[in-house]
Amino acid sequence: MRLFILSLFALLVMFQYDFWFGKNGYLDYQDIKAEIIQRKQENKKLSQRNQTIFAEIQDLKNGIEAIEERARMEHEMIKQNEVFYRIVKNKNR
Repeated sequence: MRLFILSLFALLVMFQYDFWFGKNGYLDYQDIKAEIIQRKQENKKLSQRNQTIFAEIQDLKNGIEAIEERARMEHEMIKQNEVFYRIVKNKNR
C-alpha cells in the first residue's frame, strides 16, 4: 500500500513539475500573455498612426490648402507678389 501511495505522490509531483515548468506550462503561459498585451498596445499605436497618415493622404489628394500649407512650412515657398520675412531672435538679449 505504501508503494502505491508513494508512486501516486511521485506521479503528482511529475505532473505538477510539468504544469509549472514544462513546455507550454504556466510560466510560458504568463510570458505569452504579457507579450500579447504588449503587442496589442503596439498595434493600437500603429493603428492610430495609420489613421493619421491616411487622413493626411486624403487631405493631400483632395485639398489644395494642405499642399499649399506643406509647401509654405517645409520648403518656405511663397506665392507670386508675396514677401517673405524671416525673424531671427538675437541670442544676446
